[in-house]
Amino acid sequence: MREFCFHCFRPQSSCMCMYFGRYETKFRYVILMHPMEFKKVKNNTGMFTHRQLVNSEIITGIDFTHNKRVNELISKTDAFILYPGDNSKNLDYEKLELRHSEQTIFIIDATWPCAKKMLKLSENLKLVPRISFDVQTKSQYKIKKQPKDFCLSTIESVHLLINKLAHLKFESKIDDSFLRSFHEMNNYQLKSIDNQSNKNHAHD
Repeated sequence: MREFCFHCFRPQSSCMCMYFGRYETKFRYVILMHPMEFKKVKNNTGMFTHRQLVNSEIITGIDFTHNKRVNELISKTDAFILYPGDNSKNLDYEKLELRHSEQTIFIIDATWPCAKKMLKLSENLKLVPRISFDVQTKSQYKIKKQPKDFCLSTIESVHLLINKLAHLKFESKIDDSFLRSFHEMNNYQLKSIDNQSNKNHAHD
C-alpha cells in the first residue's frame, strides 16, 4: 500500500513539498474549487497555489450563494473575481479602486464549463466585480491540454495576477520560484507516462 504525503496529497515517492515556497501577500486569495478538481488533488494546481500563499484559503463547492464565508468576504472586504470577459476590468489598462482595509480575490478553480456553471448558480458572485489581464504566454501545463491559448492553470494565473498587482503597487512581486512545484510535477508526470509507454512497448 502506497504512503501519501498529507501536505501535497501525492504519493511519498513523488512528494512535491520540497519545492513549495512561502509567500506573503497583501491581498487574500480565495480559491473556489469545484468538487471535481478536489478529487484530482494530487495534480491540482489550485492546491499547489494555496500551499504557498500564506494569505489564502480554499472553499469547495458549486453554488456559493449561501456560503457564509464567501458572503462574509464579499460584505467586509474589497472583493474581486479573476475571470475574463467583456465586463471585467483589465489590470493592464485599469487600476482597482479600493474602499476597505482588506482585499479579497476569488479564483475559480474548475474547467471552463464548470466555472461558468459556478458563476451562473452563485447569485452572490454575480455582484462581485471581475478582473482580468492580457495573457501573452501559453500555459506550461504539459500534462493537460488547455481549451484555448489564453487559458492558464490556476497557479500560472495567480502568479501573473500577483505580478500585475505588483506593477500597480498593490502587491510585492514574486519570482518564478513560485512555479517550481508546478514544473516539477509536470516533469514527474511526463516521465511516468514515458516510462509506462516504454514498458508497454517492451511487452509488445
